[in-house]
Amino acid sequence: MKKFHVGSILLGIVLLILLIWKIGLDALWRDFSLLGWGLVPFVLMDGVAGIFYTLGWRVCLSPSHQSLPFFRLWSINLAGNSINYFTPTATLGGEVIKGTLLSLDHRGLEAATGVIIGKLSYAFAQLLFVVLGSILILWKIRLPAVGTIAMLAGSTLLGGGIVGFLMVQKYGKLGAVVRWLVAHKVGGEPLQKASHQITQVDEALKLFYLKRPGDLPRSMLFHTAGMTCSIVNTWYFLLLLTDGSFIAAAGIWFLGTWFDLLAFAIPLGIGVQEGSRILAFKALGFSLTLGLAYGIALRLQQLFWAGVGLFLYALRLTGKREGGLFSKKGVTSDGSSLD
Repeated sequence: MKKFHVGSILLGIVLLILLIWKIGLDALWRDFSLLGWGLVPFVLMDGVAGIFYTLGWRVCLSPSHQSLPFFRLWSINLAGNSINYFTPTATLGGEVIKGTLLSLDHRGLEAATGVIIGKLSYAFAQLLFVVLGSILILWKIRLPAVGTIAMLAGSTLLGGGIVGFLMVQKYGKLGAVVRWLVAHKVGGEPLQKASHQITQVDEALKLFYLKRPGDLPRSMLFHTAGMTCSIVNTWYFLLLLTDGSFIAAAGIWFLGTWFDLLAFAIPLGIGVQEGSRILAFKALGFSLTLGLAYGIALRLQQLFWAGVGLFLYALRLTGKREGGLFSKKGVTSDGSSLD
C-alpha cells in the first residue's frame, strides 16, 4: 500500500508537469500575473467556508463538546483536515486526530461518536449537494457519454455507501462483526475489550439518532452553506480574469468536486485535481490555461490552510502539555483567560 501511495504521488507530479508543459508556462504565468494580489483574498476566503464546516460539525457533538469555545473546535477541525490532506489515509487519519484532540477536553465515547456522525454529515451533504447541483446545472453541459455514465455510476455507488453507513450508525451495527467474533470465541480477551468499547459507541450512536433526529439535517445545512461559499470563491476567481457568471462558477465547482469524490484516496490529488479542473473549465467553455491556473490557485489555497491546521495542531499539543495557549481551561501560562 505504501508503494501505491508513493507511486500515486510520483505519477501525479509527472501528470502536473505534463499539463504545464502542454498548456504552456508562458500562458499560465500570464493568467497568474493578471490574478495578482487577488490571489490573497481567494486563498483567505476559504476560511469562511471552514467556519460553516465547523458549525456543522459542532451540531453533531455532545453537549459537553458543544460548550467548548468555537475557536478550539475550529482549530481541531482544521487540524484534522490538514492531516487528511497531507497523509494517504483516505480522509480517515484526520478523523482519528479530531477524536484524540476532543478527548483531551472531555474523555469518553462522546469524542468518537461526534467524529463518526460529523464525518457522515459532511459526506452526505457533499454528495447531495453535488448531485442536486449537477441536476440543476450540469445537464446544460455537453459531457462525453462515458463521462455521464461514470458520473451516474459513481454517484450511485457513493450514495449507496453513505446510506449504508447511516443505517449502520442508526441501528448500532458498527461493531456487529466484532461482536460476532467474540460470540464465536475468536480473539480472546483483547477482542472482548474492543467489543465492549465499540458496543458503547453503538449505543451512543443509536441514542443520538433517537433523541436528536433533527441535528443531522441541521448539520448538513451548515455544510451546504460552506460549500456554497466555495462556489462564491470560484465565482470571485472568474470575475478576476473573465466575465464568468455565478452559474458557470457553480458548474465548475460541482464538476470538480465530483472528480474529487472519486479520487479521494489519491494522496494530495496531485495532478488529478489540476487535470479535473482543466476538464471542468473546458466543459464550461473556458480556456485550458484558465483551468490550470484555477487548479494551481486551489492547490495554494489548500496548502495554506493545511499549514495553518498543522500549526494549530502543534500548538494544541504543546499547550496541553504545558498548560499554555490551548489548555483545557483555555488559560495561558500567565493565568489570563482566553475563553
